[in-house]
Amino acid sequence: MATPHPSSDSPLVSVIVPARNEEASLAQCLESLVSQTGVSFEIVVVDDASTDRTRQIAESFSQVHTIDAPPLPPGWTGKNNALAAGAKAARGKWLLFTDADTVHHAGSLARSLEEAKERGAALLSFSPEQEVHGFWENAVMPVIFAELACTYRPSEVCNPASRAAVANGQYVLITRAAYDAVDGHTAVAGSLLEDVALAQAVKASGLRIFFRFGGDAVRTRMYRSFSQLREGWTKNLVVLFPSALRLAALRVTEFLLIAGSTTVAVITISRGSYRPGVLAAILAGIVITAFIRRIRMAHFSWTSNALALLGLPIFSYLLLRSRLAYKNGTVTWKGRTYGSKRGSGAAQGVTEVAFGRARL
Repeated sequence: MATPHPSSDSPLVSVIVPARNEEASLAQCLESLVSQTGVSFEIVVVDDASTDRTRQIAESFSQVHTIDAPPLPPGWTGKNNALAAGAKAARGKWLLFTDADTVHHAGSLARSLEEAKERGAALLSFSPEQEVHGFWENAVMPVIFAELACTYRPSEVCNPASRAAVANGQYVLITRAAYDAVDGHTAVAGSLLEDVALAQAVKASGLRIFFRFGGDAVRTRMYRSFSQLREGWTKNLVVLFPSALRLAALRVTEFLLIAGSTTVAVITISRGSYRPGVLAAILAGIVITAFIRRIRMAHFSWTSNALALLGLPIFSYLLLRSRLAYKNGTVTWKGRTYGSKRGSGAAQGVTEVAFGRARL
């Protein structure tokens, strides 16, 4: 087991990184973790049957303890199995579950621990800054994260009087006592949205959770190709947004209104038909303003925000694809298929924890 960092007398934090074929990102993640200061910590990487260089990369860091995920039990998702194994091996009074595609800012671990204590939170979760490259990521990711920001509002999640509960599995810091009290990932073994299910369980137990945008602490690049992006959001979208058909129709309509009214305004005004042109321009301005206000909530660059207009129909396509995958039991992730037809098994389990269908 790795030796705790000697720079602080604070409680030991166990950083748990599940990794399945993560050779593209793991080294940068671990470099950012081993260089943390101001807190005592250990790092546990759980190799989840990787077939690439994931294990060799993890073992190249002397400060990292690498273990194997046990065989996948029936009804479990792969990530929950790996996270539960990591928690079992961990020694810390605090557990940080973080993904292999994250990069942690200097000193962020110590700061997040202090923030959790100051907030009186048994669970603290950050939504990382999203690193995007190329057209697909720039167009789609702002649309999705803006929708998340509107639907799952941190002010309500952090309010003990509200039933709203959410977390981002890329950064979940939780006390060992709280984790054990709700049976950790064992209790949400079949959920494909384990971060939210865990947050729900912690809040339902009467403990406080704290959630915010954490671009000052951690960043991530979730997907490196359109095929990865499509598979990942197919797994998540219908659970995050249960009214998939309505939302898909709304976003396509928004796209058509913006594109159509802008086109009509340009054409009619250029032909000297000023009255209909001005009316079309006013409609375009109203819809575009509402779109920009929503997209800015996602914390992306202006370049990404501009391309997000083209991401609206792509988002609708992904929503419908996600709904169909859950209906047919064809939800796949990292070489595994979850659920059976009509949403039984793991797919049904994750649907049932979709925030109690609450609008946060």
